[in-house]
Amino acid sequence: MMDFCYECDEQWHAKGKRKDHHRVSVIQSAKDSKKDSSLCFLLINDREELMVSDTDEFIVKLRCDKTAKIKVVSIFGNTGDGKSHTLNHAFFQEEVFMTSSAQSSCTIGIWVAYSVRHQAIFVDTEGLLGVCENEARRIRLLLKILAISDVVIYRTRAERLHNDLFTFLGDASDAYWKFFMPELQAASAKYKLDIPLSTLGPSVVIFHETQYAHLLGNDALKSREKQILSNMSSSSEVQTMCDEGSSLQPTPRMPGDVQPIGADELLRIRFSELGCIPKSFCSIEYVGTRTQTPPTDFSYFCKAVTDLLKNNAIRSPRQPEVILTALQVLNQKFSGDLEKVQMRALPEAYFSCQQGCLACGARCELSMNHKMDQVPHKITASRCRYHHQYDNKVYLCKACFDSGRESIVDCRIAGSADGSWMGLAKYAWSGSVLECTVCGVIYRSRQHWYGNQSPEIDSVKRENKHVWPEDLLTDTSLSSNTAVTVRKLLDGVSGVAEAITNVGSKPTKMISSWVSDQIAPDYWIPNYKILVCNECKVEFKPSQTKHHCRACGEGFCENCLIKLMPVPWRGWGTVPVKVCNPCHSKHNTKFNESLQMVEIEEAQTHGVTARYVGEVAQKAVSGAMNYSCGIILETARPTYWVPDEEILNCNVCKCDLNLKSKHHCRFCGQGVCDACSHQRKPVPSKGWNYPVRICDTCVKIYDQ
Repeated sequence: MMDFCYECDEQWHAKGKRKDHHRVSVIQSAKDSKKDSSLCFLLINDREELMVSDTDEFIVKLRCDKTAKIKVVSIFGNTGDGKSHTLNHAFFQEEVFMTSSAQSSCTIGIWVAYSVRHQAIFVDTEGLLGVCENEARRIRLLLKILAISDVVIYRTRAERLHNDLFTFLGDASDAYWKFFMPELQAASAKYKLDIPLSTLGPSVVIFHETQYAHLLGNDALKSREKQILSNMSSSSEVQTMCDEGSSLQPTPRMPGDVQPIGADELLRIRFSELGCIPKSFCSIEYVGTRTQTPPTDFSYFCKAVTDLLKNNAIRSPRQPEVILTALQVLNQKFSGDLEKVQMRALPEAYFSCQQGCLACGARCELSMNHKMDQVPHKITASRCRYHHQYDNKVYLCKACFDSGRESIVDCRIAGSADGSWMGLAKYAWSGSVLECTVCGVIYRSRQHWYGNQSPEIDSVKRENKHVWPEDLLTDTSLSSNTAVTVRKLLDGVSGVAEAITNVGSKPTKMISSWVSDQIAPDYWIPNYKILVCNECKVEFKPSQTKHHCRACGEGFCENCLIKLMPVPWRGWGTVPVKVCNPCHSKHNTKFNESLQMVEIEEAQTHGVTARYVGEVAQKAVSGAMNYSCGIILETARPTYWVPDEEILNCNVCKCDLNLKSKHHCRFCGQGVCDACSHQRKPVPSKGWNYPVRICDTCVKIYDQ
């Protein structure tokens, strides 16, 4: 045993010198003749087992005072980068931590040693990327040590900073913020520890040693040095720059010259580019040294760490008991078996198909570009789940399935053997059918007056089919919705009715115009005199409807007569009616009650009553017909269509559809106007095998 100074880690001052320092007794170290390996000890082994039983044993092995206020410095890095060597020569000036020139790693687990001079516990950790039994367990152990540290050193000898440095520190920051910080705060309250826990993690020092490459940030300085030498004639005005050490000497700044980016700023940019933002660390500092001829210069690095240890603004020193308690809490909370992570040089994702099922998210098991060989996607490991948007359920004939065949059953309004009119009659009587290509019709939805069972009980077997992106345009089996089939029938009937209407439209329009003129007010221009629209001057077609402004009586087309306002002086009462744009601008601000009453009385001579009664009767009959048609259309509405009552504006141009016809896009089911849905494309994924109405938005998706 011998006496050492607690402050300066030297032998006790003779003759009472430095009385402000005090003495501590420790075992004689390697300062004499032979290195004592007991200066450091194993704190946690590679199986995450704590090797000290209690606080007293921990303090005895550290050889420090029980009431001492100390900090923790830990070092991390890849195996073989000289972590133990760095701690020995930078902070102890002797061999405290074991080093070796062998290929196998000499540091297994967590080793610690106490420095009286720095009043800190230095922790030597197992190197990353080394051979170990369980890589996940090693990473977890390292992150727990990082969580109790005040200063974290990341040591690297790579000529250029690798991504593993940034990913490790980024993951460590996330782990501290999500898992370790809440546990440490809970432990502080539970054990009533007198410890100022900070929401910020430790300070990080990246110690980078190179032999040939410039240090981080020196490339910009070298380019500026060349610029200065080429622009300045006097060599005495130029300050030389040095690559040795981490201190980058300043250079004269040229007019208009951009200040080079520092090493710390470059680190922040690199972290941001990789998406690894270390938000939990209170600071990140870069210290570099270029060693072309050994030994390594640790002076700048040692000074940076010492300054951080002296800074108590964010993280204060604490007693050894508090440090061990925090480590015990984390080690007890985050322990247990972990699945072994195997580092593979041939990930399947590099060469397998990148397409996934839209319904369940499972990836295709085949290789890339297998569609070029006409081989469909394949998934055997998992079953698909039903997705309402894609309606990916399919029915298989149960009789064929029991006999070893897979026959997909189609839902139709009539069997393939029935004619058009006979099939329609059977559909009205007994409902839709399920037809197998082998067994024929195997189910009817209303076969009996009552007691009809679900087809899944006796007739079919339901399965969910995987949905691939290209199936949305090509696969006809995704749609088994009967409403789509019924809608096809109604579209066909509407097409026939439209053809008949077009053939008889001209004589019908002539009769309709003559009847309208007979009941029209006397200030209206007769239909036979109206050849062009009074506003846009477009010539009327024989089948086109002519509209009258209720204020002036002129003829307009449908697009030019969209304004509504009351016209009481013409006898139309206080209900808003159609007026042209000029009349709307002219009369909209001239209403008053007295004038309206006078003009209403004078309006009886204009003959508006007959026209008014005719319009009311027409609206009543038309409303009754539209209500009946609306019931039929709503019954035949496909499930993915938006109901008519919910459609207020066009989904593409956002125009008001209350005064226009509402149409449905067969691809997305949204309501659109006629101008935004003039293109026709087949949509087999929804059951439309022939060209149907598609909105302009879906046309772009369809073409892609």
